[in-house]
Amino acid sequence: MSDRLARFLPILNWLKDYRGDTFVSDALAAVIVTLMLVPQALAYALLAGLPPEVGLYASMIPLVAYALLGTSATLAVGPVAVASLMTASALGGIAEAGTPEYVGAALVLASLSGLMLFAMGLLRLGFLANFLSHPVISGFVTASGILIAGSQLGHILGIQGGGHNLLEMVEGLWQQLGGINPVTLLIGGGALVFLYLSRKFLKRGLTGIGFSERLADLTTKAAPVTAVIVTTAAAWYFDLGTAGVNLVGEVPSGLPDISLPSMDPDIWTTLIPAAILISLVGFVESVSVAQTLAAKRRQRIDPDSELIALGLANVAAGVSGGSPVSGGFSRSVVNFEAGAQTPIAGALTAVGIAVATLTLTGLLAFLPKATLAATIIIAVSTLIDLPAIKRTLAYSKADGAAMLATIILTLVQGVEAGIIVGVALSIGLYLYRTSRPHSAVVGRIPGTEHFRNVQRHKVEIDDSTVVLRVDESLYFANARYLEETVLELVSDNPEMKNLVLACQAVNEIDASALESLEAINSRLEDAGIRLHLAEVKGPVMDRLQRTHFCEELTGQIFLSTYDAWKALAKKPTILFKTN
Repeated sequence: MSDRLARFLPILNWLKDYRGDTFVSDALAAVIVTLMLVPQALAYALLAGLPPEVGLYASMIPLVAYALLGTSATLAVGPVAVASLMTASALGGIAEAGTPEYVGAALVLASLSGLMLFAMGLLRLGFLANFLSHPVISGFVTASGILIAGSQLGHILGIQGGGHNLLEMVEGLWQQLGGINPVTLLIGGGALVFLYLSRKFLKRGLTGIGFSERLADLTTKAAPVTAVIVTTAAAWYFDLGTAGVNLVGEVPSGLPDISLPSMDPDIWTTLIPAAILISLVGFVESVSVAQTLAAKRRQRIDPDSELIALGLANVAAGVSGGSPVSGGFSRSVVNFEAGAQTPIAGALTAVGIAVATLTLTGLLAFLPKATLAATIIIAVSTLIDLPAIKRTLAYSKADGAAMLATIILTLVQGVEAGIIVGVALSIGLYLYRTSRPHSAVVGRIPGTEHFRNVQRHKVEIDDSTVVLRVDESLYFANARYLEETVLELVSDNPEMKNLVLACQAVNEIDASALESLEAINSRLEDAGIRLHLAEVKGPVMDRLQRTHFCEELTGQIFLSTYDAWKALAKKPTILFKTN
């Protein structure tokens, strides 16, 4: 019972060993992440079209909820760039950005996404994320990074941006170039240059004057806080609001109220597709980050438990005035490098955000939106990986084409179209590849028990015994293709008396594939050829033995390909063929 409870409440596994020194490490990491998260939370709320306090609210109770159920010691949950962009895209057709109706829809979206993730975790459906191939996810994230950066250029220039895709953004910016606010451009451009130079050179400079590697790295990552402090102070001292500089404005002081989101069924129904996409993308991003960091400490995470934890975090966001949340890459890396030992670091970060919300909102009113826009642009620049297109195309034209199509559609049609097409392409590519499984006629390497492709190696072959290695599991999509391959092989080898299917790569034979094997066995028997199997894996053999196939098989089932060769080959000859 205790083991089952610990599986649903991972906190029970590590809380019993929690010590004072562990708390100190978690507290230090929380302070550093809080300094990073305050400007990010405000910036991502701006990106999502929400009031700034929504970003702060999404960085409190959701972090505590994740700490209770999360299995990653260092994943930093909260608002992230891609989810914020998807939120803005999903809500754009429901209400005007910033209105109470818009905010209410965001709470519904967070709650709905959380319920979906929670249900997927209970049903152990974490494997569904595997249907998003890495090239497609990489393409989607790259395109999203470009869209996010493009959406913030208006704030940098002091003009009204907008648009759901890159074409609309470029058109909107072009039409308003005459209205650029020079003071806003000075602040936004200055912050952009400062943050870029800090990321590029500050760490190297600090280590050069004697800073430790860790301190220099953490100082570099705190550069956005410096930009926020300096530009906020300048806006207050010079009263830049009167010069046309857009400021964050009044941010309500206080903690979020706990209340259920709107129960309007029309809104819930409308947001279901967007919630599904945000859930999938957020889960994939979170698990990827969590697994990467866990591997560095030889720890492991449970994807299904992560689904439950992220689901509860999003539900918490929905009932506490926040937007959809997931694990952020940059914050998680900072949390890891700052020495976080347990999810308590996230809960302590939530306390830090709560303190900031209670005490700093008066000062945040003077924060220029251009500074937040610069923070977003620099943050998402790490998401954009255009050289990956060339690398992927060089390795696999199909994967490269899927990646390129995802990027183009996301940029031209928007995030929903891009990710939907990306998922479809991922599944389509998988079905295409597995529907035409690679197979090879193999021969014995002279003097060994090894068998290799006759097209690539000098091997022994026997005209009466042909060995066909099948390099894929057999299921409904490729069953017919196997039949065609075997029939073609029979026509090309008139002296064949035995056909051996080498099954070392076959992990599954479904009902459709079984029928195809039965048909192959029958047709070969009519042609005077016996069908044999070799190297059938235990689970596959268990299923075959529950059928009549083994009894009807005209040949034998051999433990190894070499055993089959010894028993069946009569007059081996050496084939000299190398490529």
